[in-house]
Amino acid sequence: MTYSVKADTLKDRIILITGASDGIGKQAAISYAQHGATVILTGRSMMKLEDTARKIHDACDPQASVITLDMMKATRQDYLSLAKVIESEYGRLDGLLHSAGQLGDICPFESIEEQVYDEVMQVNVKAQFLLTQALLPLLKQSEDSRLIFTSSTVGHEGRAHWGTYAVSKFATEGMMQVLADELKETKVRVNAINPGGTRTGMRAKAFPQENPGTLKTPLDIIPLYLYLMAPEGIEVHGQCIDAQKRKPAS
Repeated sequence: MTYSVKADTLKDRIILITGASDGIGKQAAISYAQHGATVILTGRSMMKLEDTARKIHDACDPQASVITLDMMKATRQDYLSLAKVIESEYGRLDGLLHSAGQLGDICPFESIEEQVYDEVMQVNVKAQFLLTQALLPLLKQSEDSRLIFTSSTVGHEGRAHWGTYAVSKFATEGMMQVLADELKETKVRVNAINPGGTRTGMRAKAFPQENPGTLKTPLDIIPLYLYLMAPEGIEVHGQCIDAQKRKPAS
């Protein structure tokens, strides 16, 4: 399917992107701003977030809000405080893209270390749960809002040696489905995206021998991210959509 949107499809929308300092989250933030959105950038590194903000300013002039947020350490109160800042500044939230993620180790299940498991679950599951809880009241204040999670091919079908990451992505898809069912009578549309193999730092860590030139870039797959965040995608709800055609299992 071809995902196309109007050039100003996100005009006047307020969108928060986690993991906006790198990879897909960074490109999504830039592309959302280019299509008219006011973007709120979160991530661990202020330096990287400011680089994203500069690229947004250079590309389309608007100023992005930058808020450092370490999802490994943040508490419920941190997320509630973030929600208060957004409410005070903007009065509502029209979109939330969960792009931040933790890979963990690629290893046999019996070799998974408890600390690594806890870290992956903290960032990929618990932090997203707490942030979503904190921001749902603001999303509900919008006339047409979007909540987008990031899944993975291993969140559809488990794969050897991907234990912790796969479990976290199965949980992510479950969270999305629960929320979609609960919110089906509201104006909040909830979905997930499986980006597939994309030229990012996380992909390079998982497949160090892979030639990155064979992979799609974040910009290549961004049309789906725009479509699901835009009015054009209003009929899509409760789905996990693959950004790239999946190869059949060998």
